Amino acid sequence: QVQLVESGGGLVQAGGSLRLSCAASTRTFNNYAMGWFRQAPGKVREFVAAISWSGDSTFYTDSVKGRFSISRGNAKNTVYLQMNSLKPEDTAVYYCAARSSSRRTVVHTSRDDYNYWGQGTQVTVSS
Repeated sequence: QVQLVESGGGLVQAGGSLRLSCAASTRTFNNYAMGWFRQAPGKVREFVAAISWSGDSTFYTDSVKGRFSISRGNAKNTVYLQMNSLKPEDTAVYYCAARSSSRRTVVHTSRDDYNYWGQGTQVTVSS
């Protein structure tokens, strides 16, 4: 069982930046591929970014490419989402997700691929 705890959300003006963190309670963090998803009110939870267990591979949804960056610190059991040039349409609850993985460069973009989820952190971008 893996517990995930997100932090770093908040209220920011358009054009600003936030850095989300997700801490995992596992001694084998480098056995897990990680992802970030978000859910706006009235909408389905959508994929944002993913990173392989090694950190060698990353993938982003088109709407955040060039603005968001996913990274991980395996020694700290933490995955990060750096969000720059934020827009009002980025407003959502952001969720961290994990799934076990033995493939160094594989990332996962589907909600159904992930076994573990955090409780979410609210990001609000004002115009």
